[in-house]
Amino acid sequence: MLDFDFFEILDSLTIARSRKHITTYYDTSDIGKFPERNKPISIHSPLTENEDITYVEIAEKLTLLNLSVYTPLNYILPSKVDFYRDKYEKDVRGGSGRLSQIDRDNSLRVLMRINLLKRLESSVDSFRLTLEGVMGYINSTLNSVNSTKQVDIESYQSQFGDENFDWESEWGDEENLIGRKIKVHLADIDRRKWSEDLNEDLSILISIWERIENIRGDNDFKLQQLIKLIEEKISKPFNVGNKKVIVFTAFADTANYLYEQLKSYFQNNYGINSTLVTGSRKTTNAKSVPADLNPILTCFSPISKGKELLYPKIQDSIDLLIATDCISEGQNLQDCDFLVNYDIHWNPVRIIQRFGRIDRIGSINESITMVNFWPDVTLDAYINLKQRVESRMLISNMASTGDDNILNTDDKDLEYRKIQLQKLQEEVIDLEELREGVSITDLGLNDFRVDLANYFKSYGELTNIPEGLHAVVQSNSLQKSGVIFVLKNINSTVNIDKLNRLHPFYLVYIKSDGEIILNHIESKKILDALRMLSKGKSEPIIELCKIVGEETDEYHDMSSYSNLLKSAISSILNKEEEKEILSLFSSGGTTALADKLKGIEDFKLVSFLIIR
Repeated sequence: MLDFDFFEILDSLTIARSRKHITTYYDTSDIGKFPERNKPISIHSPLTENEDITYVEIAEKLTLLNLSVYTPLNYILPSKVDFYRDKYEKDVRGGSGRLSQIDRDNSLRVLMRINLLKRLESSVDSFRLTLEGVMGYINSTLNSVNSTKQVDIESYQSQFGDENFDWESEWGDEENLIGRKIKVHLADIDRRKWSEDLNEDLSILISIWERIENIRGDNDFKLQQLIKLIEEKISKPFNVGNKKVIVFTAFADTANYLYEQLKSYFQNNYGINSTLVTGSRKTTNAKSVPADLNPILTCFSPISKGKELLYPKIQDSIDLLIATDCISEGQNLQDCDFLVNYDIHWNPVRIIQRFGRIDRIGSINESITMVNFWPDVTLDAYINLKQRVESRMLISNMASTGDDNILNTDDKDLEYRKIQLQKLQEEVIDLEELREGVSITDLGLNDFRVDLANYFKSYGELTNIPEGLHAVVQSNSLQKSGVIFVLKNINSTVNIDKLNRLHPFYLVYIKSDGEIILNHIESKKILDALRMLSKGKSEPIIELCKIVGEETDEYHDMSSYSNLLKSAISSILNKEEEKEILSLFSSGGTTALADKLKGIEDFKLVSFLIIR
C-alpha cells in the first residue's frame, strides 16, 4: 500500500483528466463539449490489388529466418567457448545468475524478427528498406567470413533510440539488450556453419525482396486506398468545410514515403498543403510556414493553438499532417476531425493516444472519425502470426542461471489483446477500459482543490459552521443508496500505517444495509462520488428531505443512521462493537462510549450525505 506522501508528490507534479473522468464529474457547459465519436472505419488492405503476394505468405517466410548475423557467439568453436564466456559473461543479482552475451544476441534476434513483421504491416516500402539493410549487413559479414585475412567481427548493436526500431517493452527487457560492442576473432568461429546459415537467410530475404521490390506508388494498393480515402473526406467532409486529415504511422520510413507520395498530388489536385513530422524531420510544402514543429502544428490546427496570436503574418494553412508517434501525446490538434492509423500497433494504447490528439474537449467539430488500416487477414490469424513470430526463437530468462525459455505471451494475454483489437474495429476504446491497474486520474486531488477555490470565490470562506450538518441527494446508477460520512480524527495515532491520505479527515461510503461501498482508504473515489451527487445542486431537495424527516420522526430517531455510523467507524478501526454511538450526533461529541470502544472517542462527525 502506498504511503500518502506519494500522493502529495503526485498532486504537486501532475494534472491528469481523462474524457470519461471529465464527462462524469465536470460541468462542461462553459468550456464546450467533447465531439461525438463516429464508429471507426476499418480497412483490410492487401499488399497488391491482384494479391500476387500476401501478408501471410511473407510472414510465414520470416519464421524460417535464423537471423544468425546477429548471433556470432553461437558459432564459437568448442575450444574457445570458455574464453568468450569468461570475457563477456558477468554475475548478476549477487552471483545468483549469469548474464551472457549469447543471451543478449538471441534476444536481439527475436526483436529484429518482430520488427520486420511490424514494418511489413506498416508499409511495403518501410519493409523493403529494412530487408535491404539486413541483406547488406549479411553480405558484409559473409565477405569477412570468406576473407583470407584474420579479422575481428563486431556484434551488431541495434539503435534502439532510432524511431525506425519500434520498441515495445513487453517483448523483452531493454536493459538486457543494450550493451557495449563485442569482438569475435574469425579464427575462433566455425566459419563453414555460420556461412551456411548466413547464406540460407540471404536466400530467403532475396526471394522476399524480389516479390515486393516494385510495390510502390501506383502499384502500392494500400497507398492508393489511402489516397481514395482522403479524397472522399475532402469531397464529403464530416463537418462542414473541414478538410483536415492526420495520418499516423509507427515508422519514420513509412512517414517519409507517404509524404513524398502525397504532398504534390494533393497540392496539385486539391490545393491542399501537407506536412511531415517525425522525430528527426519536420518539413512542409506550405511555402510561408517555417519547417519547425510549433509553426507547423499551429498552422495545421490554428484555432486550438491560437495561430492569430502566435503567427499572424503566416497566410498558408496545412490540411494534411503525416506523423509518427512523436506527437501522439501532448498535442492539441482538435481542429482536425479525421485521423488515420496507417498501421495498427499490437499495443492498442498507442492507437488511443493517437486519437486523443483530436478527441478533446472544446473541439469545433460535432463528430470525429478514426480510420484503422489492418493487414488483409482475419483477427485470429493476425494474433497467431504475432505469437508465432515471438515464439520462433529462444530467449534466455535473465533471472535464471541460463536455462532457455520461449519468448511467448500467455494465452490469457493473447485473448485479452484479441478482445481489445476486436473492439477497435467496432468502437473507440477509452484508456480506462484497457488498464487493469490505477491511473493517475484515479489518484490526484487537484480537481477538488480547484472546486474549493472556486467555491471560496463565490461564497467566501466558511466560518462558524456547526458540526453534524447533512444533506440529502438522489441516488443514481453509479452511486447506490446509503450514507457518506465525513469524520475528523482528533488523535493522530489512529492513522494506522499512514493509509489515509486525507488524515485527520476520514470518508466512508456505506450502503443502507451496512455494507461498506468505499472505505476510508478509497478517499479519492468517495470525493468523486460526492462531487457527482452534488454537482449543480445549490438548494435542498425538498421532497427527499421530507422523506428522511418522516423516516426519522423529524430527526428524533436517528438509530438507523447511528448504526451505519458505527459500522463506518468500525471499518476504520478494524473492530466490531455492539454499543450504539448516538452521542456522536450530539453537539458535545462522544462521551458515553469513551471507555467502551477504543478509538471511537478519537472521532467527531463533521457532516454526512444521505443518498436516497
